[in-house]
Amino acid sequence: MYDELTQKDIAKMKEEIEYRKLVVRREALEAVKEARSHGDLSENFEYHAAKKDKNQNESRIRYLEKMIKTAKVVSDQSKEDEVGLNNRVEIYFEEDDETEWFTIVTTIRGNSLKGLISPESPIGKAVFGHKAGDRVEVKVNEGYSYYVQIRSIEKQVNDEEISIRKF
Repeated sequence: MYDELTQKDIAKMKEEIEYRKLVVRREALEAVKEARSHGDLSENFEYHAAKKDKNQNESRIRYLEKMIKTAKVVSDQSKEDEVGLNNRVEIYFEEDDETEWFTIVTTIRGNSLKGLISPESPIGKAVFGHKAGDRVEVKVNEGYSYYVQIRSIEKQVNDEEISIRKF
């Protein structure tokens, strides 16, 4: 299995790796060295905590490097009037008579509590590639689905959102 990442995702991950290697690793090694100098290691809580922090940092570095190595790079470019990655979408829920905004992001950046959904989520899958004004079916499972309407799409350009299409 691979993760779908954009070039921006990979750049951010590489930034984190570099920070962890140059800053966090050095701090963790210093903490281990300092704790070791306090004597008996078998009863030295500071030493064990410092070693744990150091190991967690190294695990995070390996995780990010593996994710980058095995990633499928996807484009965050979409047609001018279609829902794509990094687009902010206004969706009208017919059943609830409510409107909500979502931003379509890659799976690793997804956070539904913050309105960040991936194209693999039921709503993301339903609206991805559709246009403002389209009414689409959101399939939650085999026994339940509902309809939503795409009200507007905002395209993100250089981390700024500009409205491109409204219904």
